Amino acid sequence: MGKPLSLDLRHRICGYVAAGNSCRAAGRIFGVSAATAVRYAADKRERRDVTPRPQGRPVGRFGQLAPYKDFLIGVIRAEPDITLHELSGALEDTSGVSVHLSSIHRALVRAGFLYEKRTYRTGT
Repeated sequence: MGKPLSLDLRHRICGYVAAGNSCRAAGRIFGVSAATAVRYAADKRERRDVTPRPQGRPVGRFGQLAPYKDFLIGVIRAEPDITLHELSGALEDTSGVSVHLSSIHRALVRAGFLYEKRTYRTGT
């Protein structure tokens, strides 16, 4: 994901458009696309603000494995030497969710578990 443009540039674009110039002209003058100039002008009109909106999605709130995080952690704590394949099978048997092994691994790493020589342990 790209970085948002500076507030100064956003304000200059909106000021140029508010002075009666077109968004296309603002795009050419300030080196942004016409669509970007249109978006900034619309934000200024509707929200009265041109600050960038948050990018991405909140961490841990979405994704297919988020609702099963407690289940995965419980299985790991009960049996620390379980393999990812066995963990995937347990998840599929219990809840009917079939996911890739790397997705389970990433979810466990995000939950603070590290894989060391065939066992999971909590990170420091």
